[in-house]
Amino acid sequence: MAAMFALVCCGFLLGTAILGILMSRARHAITLVYVSTLIISVAACANAVDFLLTAPSPAIAGLPLGLPWVGSHFRIDTLSAFFLALVNFGAAAASFYAVGYGQHEESPGRVLPFYPAFLAGMNLVLLADDAFTFLLSWELMSLTSWALVMAHHKEGDNARAGFIYLIMASFGAASLLLAFGLLAGAGGDYLFASIRELHHADLTSGLVLVLVLIGAGSKAGLVPLHVWLPLAHPAAPSHVSALMSGVMTKVAVYGFIRIAMDLLGAPQWWWAIVVLVVGAVTAVLGVLQALMEKDIKRILACSTIENIGIIFIGLGLALAFASNGFNAAAALALTAALLHALNHSFFKSLLFFGAGAVLGATHDRNIERMGGLIHRMPQTAVFMLAGSAAISALPPFNGFVSEWLMFQAVLVSPQLPQWGLKFFVPAVGAMMALAAALAAACFVRMYGVAFLGRPRSQEAREANETDQWSVTAMGLLAIICLLAGILPGVLIDALAPVTTTLTSAHMPVQTSDPWLSIVPISESRSSYNGLLVFIFISFSAMTAAFAIHRLASKSLRRSAAWDCGYPDPSPITQYTAASFGQPIRRVFGTTVFRATEHVDMPAPGLTRPAVYEARVHDVIWEMLYAPIASAVAIASGFLNKMQFLTIRRFLSLVFVALVVLLLGLAIWP
Repeated sequence: MAAMFALVCCGFLLGTAILGILMSRARHAITLVYVSTLIISVAACANAVDFLLTAPSPAIAGLPLGLPWVGSHFRIDTLSAFFLALVNFGAAAASFYAVGYGQHEESPGRVLPFYPAFLAGMNLVLLADDAFTFLLSWELMSLTSWALVMAHHKEGDNARAGFIYLIMASFGAASLLLAFGLLAGAGGDYLFASIRELHHADLTSGLVLVLVLIGAGSKAGLVPLHVWLPLAHPAAPSHVSALMSGVMTKVAVYGFIRIAMDLLGAPQWWWAIVVLVVGAVTAVLGVLQALMEKDIKRILACSTIENIGIIFIGLGLALAFASNGFNAAAALALTAALLHALNHSFFKSLLFFGAGAVLGATHDRNIERMGGLIHRMPQTAVFMLAGSAAISALPPFNGFVSEWLMFQAVLVSPQLPQWGLKFFVPAVGAMMALAAALAAACFVRMYGVAFLGRPRSQEAREANETDQWSVTAMGLLAIICLLAGILPGVLIDALAPVTTTLTSAHMPVQTSDPWLSIVPISESRSSYNGLLVFIFISFSAMTAAFAIHRLASKSLRRSAAWDCGYPDPSPITQYTAASFGQPIRRVFGTTVFRATEHVDMPAPGLTRPAVYEARVHDVIWEMLYAPIASAVAIASGFLNKMQFLTIRRFLSLVFVALVVLLLGLAIWP
């Protein structure tokens, strides 16, 4: 029943997509499409949450579509139910936001048909119970999201972003196709139930793991397959960026978990090393790249890379513990990874909504041209502050809880028997701590430069608060980020059916603990109480405010903000994003990004201003992708010349090719 209801929701979403085509020029098309997707997403989310909490046996459904005599198979279990709830909650929030934001959309006809189809594609991936349906749904998700990325194809580098995204999506889908081919084996039965019953050789399992890391990692944004993210997410409309960054990347995480922890059988301990190293490198490089960016949406996109790395660190820890039979520790690590995936969907959607509000008010994505928006957009500023605190893992918000659980899992690692894991896991924990500290610096930089100080442009001076639909959506997500940080035990208990399915264990029941504390393993080792932390912070803040306003001088004093010690009221004397990131750029940038700085100082007597220029390079793009692109361009140019050959040269070429072929056959042993 639950699976069929989910399929009906997908059908309604596809029907809404057709409605978007037919009514794209109608006056109320925007409201109609987004309200429809909102209602369908809420229903689909409620269905998934109900299934997850009641945790019955998997529900199965089938449709007479797909390969002849095979059809399409669908199934909902606890894992797919959790991700269905995550996806549809994010979809409902984005649709609510888009009711207002969509009114400002320049090309609604390019967005309305693909938006509900994109949601349907993600839902179908999570419901698929055979390889053919999974890959077909995966392609539907990729193609519709590509169409949304290309909605504003005439702006800047959007066409290039769409092209790179399409290539990476195709590369990832091809890797998944090969992975399913190896999983199905000689029998060729692509039903997931049949694949689960097969036993795979160690070499085959290792190849499948690598292919899944490439296939799912290219969609999630794992380094070095992340290059499309900083390009595609900013190119899409902001509510679509929120879905791509906060939700679609979780569908990729689901794909990895489904294959590596469900279909592939018992894990090998060395798989964990591969996943941990990839996750740690992704986390650190992602946040470092975010610190170098000035485009507010690119900052958020790069931050997604960091958070995906943290999620994969949790999955790597779960594989390490599960391979050694430490089921309780594996459940802890998997809970941390899933909870961080959920938390990331909350605060990243909130931040992209805020970025969309800022973009709509200033018509600019460069934070160097903002400043002072806290006065012009106070509600957006408050909600962006909440999202920045949550993503920086500051208590009492939700980001702290999942990262704290992740560190608790790292602290259990000395029990692991393999020396490789004993060496790698603490190193990965140190890299995760570094990423967390850099993330805090990154969002202090973004928020401080964009919202504090004085306006740096006329657009920032004239910015106005966004519409009430958008403000309400941001406010609801900010409250959820706070509640999920204060009462995380409710979410952890809700995840117990998922971890029980995959690791045969779950964390201790949290809601029965006194004072709503969360206890990862036992109270004697560690515990955290988000409610008490919230009360302490609130009491401290109110006491400080009372002391400042009542006990200090009663005279109200105002002065220019951030003048760096200079009385000059010009906003150019303020701290900029480049100056804020300079120490980190000099420490890490010279080796990781080949950062260079150049100062053009005028000679004495000249009145022209001095010019300072800092450049950073995307080393992975330049060393890995640029040579491939050059080789493809050279080969394309060579083959393009061949179409202009004369008949005589064509015949000569065919003759030479035939001789070479015959020689090859003659010397073949």
